[in-house]
Amino acid sequence: MRFAPKGILPAMITPLTKDYKVNIPALRKLIDFLIDGGVHGIFAIGTTGEFYALSNAEYQEILEVTIDQANGRVPVYAGANAIGTRESIALAQIAEKVGVTALSALTPYFITINQNELHDHFAAIAGSTSLPITVYDNAPKTYLPIKPATVERLAKIPNIVGIKDSTGDLTNTADIINRTRGMDFSVMMGRDSLIHAGLAYGATGAVAATANVAPKLVSGIYNKFMAGDIAGSLEDQYKLVPLRIAFTLGSFPTVIKESLELLGIEAGPCAAPTGPMTAEEREQLKKILKEMRLID
Repeated sequence: MRFAPKGILPAMITPLTKDYKVNIPALRKLIDFLIDGGVHGIFAIGTTGEFYALSNAEYQEILEVTIDQANGRVPVYAGANAIGTRESIALAQIAEKVGVTALSALTPYFITINQNELHDHFAAIAGSTSLPITVYDNAPKTYLPIKPATVERLAKIPNIVGIKDSTGDLTNTADIINRTRGMDFSVMMGRDSLIHAGLAYGATGAVAATANVAPKLVSGIYNKFMAGDIAGSLEDQYKLVPLRIAFTLGSFPTVIKESLELLGIEAGPCAAPTGPMTAEEREQLKKILKEMRLID
């Protein structure tokens, strides 16, 4: 049996200070908040973690702190995301050196490559490390999808154990699940509004940005589903939708960071050039969080 990604993994933000340095004390507190909220793993330095704004030294430091603070309570997943294969491999090797549980590798972005080149990119990353890897399809941001047939090919590589599907296209997700049934391969949802639907179709969990803000609620979708409380799982999914929609109020991921600040959890600014929400946007967000009973 290969390592199987499962459960709710918060796509963790990277707390920053006012001068855009990694805020280590805030990171430690956030990790405890997430684990206490019932998440099943920590997903560090992905899209929500602003991987694109961090140096390799910061990347290593964040992972070292995350592993130390998690202290074996949950698995730690790390993004190894870059445009070039060589750069992705360098990150993968840093992550393996510091001792993460598993990796996630995003498709290249900015460049346009074909599916054979994409397959070879992921195969090279997998060949550079002994860590289990989930490939990451975020086509709405990268404009480069991993087609289901390519996922099927990648699933045959020994340490490529799953995919995070952030396409938001449940037909795409269903095709991947159908093609990889019986292959010891996990499909994790990357669109928070489709967690329950994905589980019903055979997904094994989700990497959820909303779990930064509402870890108990998001974990409830998975836990209730797995316990056979399908109606309860669906109800929690309905409760979560307003928060996911609120992400459109500001530039990503500023809404998540400002939500945490409203909860009294230090998150800091986003890395420049992403700026803060306007006062009007912040009031709309506060109203949503109050209606969800996440703040008073």
